[in-house]
Amino acid sequence: MNVRLITRMIAILIICLGISMCAPLVVSLVNSDGSEKALLYSISATCGLGIIIFALAGKQPDRYLSHRDGVVIVSLGWIVACFVATMPYLLSGSISNFTDAYFECMSGFTTTGASIVTDVEKLPKGILLWRSETQWLGGMGIIVLSIAILPFLGIGGMQLYKAETPSPVVDKLTPRISDTAASLWKIYIAFTVVQIGLLFGGGMTLFDATCHTFTTMPTGGFSTKNTSIAHYQSFYFDFIIIVFMIIAGTNFSLHYKLFKGQFTTVSKNPELRMFWGVVIGFSLLVACDIYGNAYGSIIDSLRYATFQVVSMITTTGFATADFTKWPAFSQLILLMCMFLGSMAGSTGGAIKIMRFVLILKHSYLEIFRIIHPHATTIVKLGDIPVPQSVLRSIWGFFALYIGLFIIATLFMSLLGLDMISSISSVATCIGNVGPGLGSLGPMDNFSGVPFMGKWILIFCMLLGRLEIFTVIALLMPGFWKK
Repeated sequence: MNVRLITRMIAILIICLGISMCAPLVVSLVNSDGSEKALLYSISATCGLGIIIFALAGKQPDRYLSHRDGVVIVSLGWIVACFVATMPYLLSGSISNFTDAYFECMSGFTTTGASIVTDVEKLPKGILLWRSETQWLGGMGIIVLSIAILPFLGIGGMQLYKAETPSPVVDKLTPRISDTAASLWKIYIAFTVVQIGLLFGGGMTLFDATCHTFTTMPTGGFSTKNTSIAHYQSFYFDFIIIVFMIIAGTNFSLHYKLFKGQFTTVSKNPELRMFWGVVIGFSLLVACDIYGNAYGSIIDSLRYATFQVVSMITTTGFATADFTKWPAFSQLILLMCMFLGSMAGSTGGAIKIMRFVLILKHSYLEIFRIIHPHATTIVKLGDIPVPQSVLRSIWGFFALYIGLFIIATLFMSLLGLDMISSISSVATCIGNVGPGLGSLGPMDNFSGVPFMGKWILIFCMLLGRLEIFTVIALLMPGFWKK
């Protein structure tokens, strides 16, 4: 294992995080919100630490980055990033203890959106921007951002990209991986700028528009308001955020192809079709269920049902209503969305639509083989044959996901949470969704979860963001053998 190279990469990540705290510092200085010193000290400490680690790592003659090195850098990078990101919270007094601060940071960088903050609106604006920025950085991936600067070190980045990109099939858009990372970030930034403009133009303050965009595009869900998007009671804001949650929940390689004029390729994508079909179908089902039970108007029922379904299936976690008060059928649909997730290659979490498409196709194929034992058939995604290795990986992922969900749920119930809260807390954290059901609904928070429960959920968030295999591999003794 290339320890020096790994150390240098982590050092660069720490320095980048320190630099990214400058924007919150500027906001804090402009508003004189009291967090100026905390942010300044955080920037100094973070950049200083990164520079020291980089210097201690020394020169690295061997610049080959193996797949194993990539897995270590990605996993360790997330853990270290969350540790460093706690400084502004702790030094400003916004969050009083390390466990809660680390929970908030892990929730931010993994774009989960589960929060322990009981009164968000009391936080200084500089801290609120940092809180939103952690999600924006985590959305496309801090490590993918580092790939764009890997040529500076003379390192190929495909190993990092494979470990980081949340997709069962890595979609390399350009011959050079650094160009792929740059293309993804250009698309991501373009959508970010457009959404900020639309929200600001609709009457939201520039600060709130920026913060909510920073947590929409990564499908994160942190808000500057205690009642999330419900605070605004605006059909316009609901519509804009729905549109951009769907954009963020769509495979970014399809956005790239769309910008390249490949409209036919995009329209024929089977995963995109299923994604839209599930969103429309679930929205109509929930709207019919809450019509007459929660809302007297069919328009309001469609509005709130669509927002919550899109928010849950894209794993964003914004809320315009307290869905814990909706009928059980609607709550179960939203719970299913927490597992289903959005498209592979998007900033969303959970199991992903592509995996369900291939699982259904493979299951049908096995039934077909029973009926026609001599037939030669293969699983296809569109017109592309899917290798057996990919199918095995998907079934393995699915089994691990469900198994870890059950184990973590049992632990949460042992800590005293009721059944609904135990199930939804793990589902929402391992799926990187945000709000749960029961005592952890959209108008509540995770501050009441026991100490050990928070660390279990932190681990679940990390598992979900790095798609389980990357983290579990580190726990296997064979991974560390030469």
